[in-house]
Amino acid sequence: MTTSGYSDGYGDTGQATAWRDGRPVYDRGDTVCVIGAGPSGLTAIKNLKEAGFGVDCYERETSVGGGWNYRHDRSPVYASTHLISSKPFTQFPDFPMPDDWPDYPKHTQLLQYFEHYADHFELRPHIWFGTEVVKVEPTDHGRWDVTTRSTGGYGGERIHRYAAVVIANGHNWFPRMPAYDGLDGYKGELIHSSSYKDAAQLRGRKVLVVGAGNTGCDIAVEAAQQANRCWHSTRRGYWYSPKYALGRPTDQVNDTLLWLRLPLRLRQSLAARTIRSTVGDLARFGLPQPDHKVYESHPIVNSLLVYYLGHGAIQPVPDIKQFHRTSVELTDGREIEPDLVVMATGYQPSFEFIDPELLGMTADGKPRLAMHAFPKRLPTLMVAGLLQPDSGVFPLVHWQVVTFARLLRLRDTAPAKAAAVFRQLDSEADKRWTDAKVRGTARHWFEVSHISYLKGIERLLQEATA
Repeated sequence: MTTSGYSDGYGDTGQATAWRDGRPVYDRGDTVCVIGAGPSGLTAIKNLKEAGFGVDCYERETSVGGGWNYRHDRSPVYASTHLISSKPFTQFPDFPMPDDWPDYPKHTQLLQYFEHYADHFELRPHIWFGTEVVKVEPTDHGRWDVTTRSTGGYGGERIHRYAAVVIANGHNWFPRMPAYDGLDGYKGELIHSSSYKDAAQLRGRKVLVVGAGNTGCDIAVEAAQQANRCWHSTRRGYWYSPKYALGRPTDQVNDTLLWLRLPLRLRQSLAARTIRSTVGDLARFGLPQPDHKVYESHPIVNSLLVYYLGHGAIQPVPDIKQFHRTSVELTDGREIEPDLVVMATGYQPSFEFIDPELLGMTADGKPRLAMHAFPKRLPTLMVAGLLQPDSGVFPLVHWQVVTFARLLRLRDTAPAKAAAVFRQLDSEADKRWTDAKVRGTARHWFEVSHISYLKGIERLLQEATA
């Protein structure tokens, strides 16, 4: 059979040793493919590289940072975005953030941090920028054919064969838009929060912000300062935590309670008392009472929402019943007339390049993965960073990929033991990694307690030691 050659851009020449759909497939041997050069992709490259694997990373944009890169088309970041988890719980365990940075760094500092991380660990030579993954397909012996193409329109598609694949394309870029009666006939401006970039978009407007998550609260606060009027629509009651409690970042106080191994009910009671003593009863401003206990919903961390509620600059309203041509009807019968509606209604995980069945995708779009990372019966595939912890996510992703690298090595050194570990993982596909009874809504699909999750990772690492 005649083979075709190619240059991979790094001085090596590969030969097509197989064909798929009439096109050559270039075998990359034991190399692992990483999809995306955001935070999860970068730590995947770094940890796989340190474990001795060759790594090819494909990034559709022309620089690192993923969603934290404000310039990227799919970035959900807006000009005022800051972390809601504090610095010690957000940084990678082997690459601390600068000591002189604030407790809650800004998005521009986060991007700088990821750029320095990539340079420090020499990750850029492993990244093919301006290249998107079109398709990921399984082949023999647990290997994967990955079809890519240039986002700049240069050249055709090409297929490479890899020993394993890490999906790190993020889950905060595909907008989730709710359906409302009359929405098609509404003549005002309507955007998803993914299109919100700067407070100037709100200036002088009558703004309705829909959604009580962290983004919705941030935008409502900015509308309180810039808009002529701001309504904030929430479907249910939540616990609104300040960024500081007892003189420290709130997640550090929560972590202390976890490490003291206090019973869940006691921790919930202490947290509720702390919130009430600092924030107070927000029902007096018109917000609904929380319909769940503390820790049973993804934390909303915002110190300014109460300030602007107290100054009357934000008017809480209930859920939307329907849209009219120039007005919005609420479930309590009131009609308001915003000229800008911002849907801060979250994001849907999207994996356009792979068969949804391989990820155990449910009808409503939720992947079924052990530890929110490992598909059933596919030991050479993982999804990195599909987590919503009660603290920073990046340390957890670091240990996710360390574990995956260990498991890949175990398949070579002790295949029987590796098979047993993966069978145990498959049996835990539906395990919840939090001791609180978290709500079952899409917003909480990937909710984990960082302590419980890290203990699970530690156990898996020990089992994967040959």
